[in-house]
Amino acid sequence: MQKRWVIKETPEEERVRELAESINVNPHLATLLYQRKISTYEQAEQFFCPALTQLHDPFLMLNMGRAVERLTQAIGDEEKIMIYGDYDVDGTTSVALVFGFLQHYSSHLIYYIPDRYDEGYGVSEQGIRYAAEAGVSLIITLDCGIKALNTIGLAGKLGVDVIVCDHHLPGEDLPPAYAVLDPKQADCPYPYKELSGCGVGFKLLHAWCLQNSIPEQELFAHLDLLAVSIAADIVPLTGENRVLSHFGLKVLARTKNTGLRALIQTASIKVPLSIRDVVFRIAPRINAAGRVSHGRNAVALLLTDDEEEAISMAKAINENNTSRKEFDSTITKEALELIESDVLLKGARSTVLFKHDWHKGVIGIVASRCIEKYHRPTIILTESNSMATGSARSIPGFDIYEAISSCSEYLEQYGGHTHAAGLTLKIENVEAFASRFEEVASNLVHEELLTPPMDIDLEIPLERISPKFFSILKRMAPFGPQNMVPVFASRGVSLASRPRIIKGKHLVLLLKRTDLPPIEAIAWNMAPLAPSLERGPFDLAYTIEENEYRGNKTLRLCVEDIQFHTNLTHT
Repeated sequence: MQKRWVIKETPEEERVRELAESINVNPHLATLLYQRKISTYEQAEQFFCPALTQLHDPFLMLNMGRAVERLTQAIGDEEKIMIYGDYDVDGTTSVALVFGFLQHYSSHLIYYIPDRYDEGYGVSEQGIRYAAEAGVSLIITLDCGIKALNTIGLAGKLGVDVIVCDHHLPGEDLPPAYAVLDPKQADCPYPYKELSGCGVGFKLLHAWCLQNSIPEQELFAHLDLLAVSIAADIVPLTGENRVLSHFGLKVLARTKNTGLRALIQTASIKVPLSIRDVVFRIAPRINAAGRVSHGRNAVALLLTDDEEEAISMAKAINENNTSRKEFDSTITKEALELIESDVLLKGARSTVLFKHDWHKGVIGIVASRCIEKYHRPTIILTESNSMATGSARSIPGFDIYEAISSCSEYLEQYGGHTHAAGLTLKIENVEAFASRFEEVASNLVHEELLTPPMDIDLEIPLERISPKFFSILKRMAPFGPQNMVPVFASRGVSLASRPRIIKGKHLVLLLKRTDLPPIEAIAWNMAPLAPSLERGPFDLAYTIEENEYRGNKTLRLCVEDIQFHTNLTHT
């Protein structure tokens, strides 16, 4: 698919020069820092040298004192406490972190993960009634609860207090909980708003440790789980999230968590791990438990201390992931065929598809696959409990949550954010909803949005790339949202030799550099471009990586896009 290159704004040359001199880097690297809102020596020092002392006081979070007092009372009085989490990676790692840590201080804990299909997302009535019947007097919700007004109200009527730990945007009204912890709620003075759900749970534990004179290092030993949640939930890798993931990845590389070790072994992942390893290799496996089987299986794996049991459970979750891939592939094929066979749908500004027997656990993934092909807002629906339920995914520049809100008259329930959302509606309303959603999309999705953007951090000559340049680039990790792996562009690039095709679909390129040896580039799935590349200069968008072969490490470009004419937009 043709991409629209968007070159990020270059800061003032004088400011870049001052920063470059103050921290002893070249102007290109200083520009990358400026783009990440790092403009002073002190900010650069914090960025390049993360420290756990940079974490904010957890008691700055609104209602934290009240929450800690209630948790302290519950543990001291030996009350039964339920740790309640969502079935995705953020929810299951949250439960594993909070339950796993508190079980050293209380023997009256249970955990609960709702069934994706019978109960759906969030705090369910079934979960609340189960807690009351089990004699639970305090529930801690993790990665959910901020909009569960009715079910948390039911908990109160049944004599159960609730502490909500959530990171989603609150609605107009807050749930009637004993304490609500959410940095995004109005009037919350907590300085960092982008914590994961597990991050909010971590803050509750941190405050509880401080209140009860428990060494922080005991909690920091569980940062591996928090790093997994941060990576999997695609929250910004800035501020506290960057600090927590930096140290969390270090803990993960030598993790004492038997379940995580089993997952790493089963997935054949080499250590040390990167955020990318977590996102593409660990997170899908944890998610697969909730998609294909039940999310509590993921929590059980992350809590076990038995190595044989962990390996067995990890293999089962791996099989879940294989099944998930098969469902994903089959349903994606069906969805694309539905679009191709419908002239009106093929030319629409949005995609809304419904099929009663599609697997509910993978429809969000299928929506993303459809966007890869058609690049437009997409909603995939299936039947569940005699209703149409679905997942929505968006494209840059289109707020899918707001668009769905505009169609709320057809919906029974919905929630989410700018980029992704979930919704439930009556099956008889699907056609009317799809028509209304297309109307909204037609008004908001202008022509430019239909071409996927390729964000370019910086244009540089290939000659700038060196081991020293890359060594500083590596220190900008961990990479993720708002601190992505830098994408560079070089113009008028030429081949030093004919491209080599591998496995019939990938290209290995050797690129000319003035007064320097050629540099290798790998272009995945771009074999059809080989003849065009041989005809003359081209523009290249790429990231830089370290390639190790037989013990030798060399720099290599990983090609993101190739263009044979100028198609750049400056922002």
